[in-house]
Amino acid sequence: MEEWISWLILVILLTLIEIMTINLTTIWFVISGIIALIISIFIDNFTIQFSVFVIGGIILLITTKPFLTKYLKAHKVKTNVDRIIGMTGKVTENITKDDRGAIKIDGKEWTAFADHTINKGERAKVLEIKGVKLKVEKVKEEE
Repeated sequence: MEEWISWLILVILLTLIEIMTINLTTIWFVISGIIALIISIFIDNFTIQFSVFVIGGIILLITTKPFLTKYLKAHKVKTNVDRIIGMTGKVTENITKDDRGAIKIDGKEWTAFADHTINKGERAKVLEIKGVKLKVEKVKEEE
């Protein structure tokens, strides 16, 4: 079997793995495999082809993965739960530093906790979600 066919099979297998995982695990080696496939058409030395495949894949991984990971995280679509971060709601049960209370946000009531007391009827802003509880802070009058 000619070497370019082996590279083509490897590229197809790595592409299938990437499609199944969707974690940017083999995409770097798919690209370096394509380069090795092209080189195999012109150069009949497997050592050179394999070196290009391995070194190319590692260079692509090191140079592009941090950028792509940052880019993909920046464009992450918020889920239904994530979207309430930053929203304000009305406290329905007193929230103290030691006891959890409740807050109504977007038509749903949530268990909430805070670093300071927030009384029933006051408005609070969601800072973060921990499990199924919301960390909130009192909304100042000027907000």
